Amino acid sequence: MKYLIVGLGNIGPEYAETRHNIGFMVLDYLAKKHDAKFELGRHAFTTEIKHKGRTYVLVKPTTYMNLSGKAVGHYLSSLKLEPDSLLVITDDIALPFGKIRIRMKGSAGGHNGLKHIEQTLGHNNYPRLRFGVGDSFHAGKQVDYVLGKFSDDEQIDLQTLIEKSADASLAFGTIGLERTMNQFNTK
Repeated sequence: MKYLIVGLGNIGPEYAETRHNIGFMVLDYLAKKHDAKFELGRHAFTTEIKHKGRTYVLVKPTTYMNLSGKAVGHYLSSLKLEPDSLLVITDDIALPFGKIRIRMKGSAGGHNGLKHIEQTLGHNNYPRLRFGVGDSFHAGKQVDYVLGKFSDDEQIDLQTLIEKSADASLAFGTIGLERTMNQFNTK
């Protein structure tokens, strides 16, 4: 069994460890935990890990957030996978910091990366893990907020939340989406 896990983010040191790059941070943790190294591929940095008899292809798009669908479309096609074998990890300002919500499908909710994936696939029927980053910003400051680093208070729990998101990503392949949602969606 093979699964495609796509962590959304922006390439470049100026975006490292920002709220918008939580998808990259989760995949970096998974790769490090499994002694895997990312290599530059088409539209993305990729690596493969194995867990409980499953293969996970980890993808960090190099297209910047707004064109994330290019990488998703390419790897789904080249790996001959259906969208139900895909999990997209993204930040979400509509959820409070630390809340994790896994869904089978859903709207882009104003998220440009999800919008482009939806445009590329022609539908929104693909699993996603939404990582709450909160909405502690003033009107007109959303871009600065999501492209900003996590606060000192958020840093206290961030690593634990990254590990929980990584565990949920692996569970997606081993126990299925519904059981993963039941186990990891936080109240």
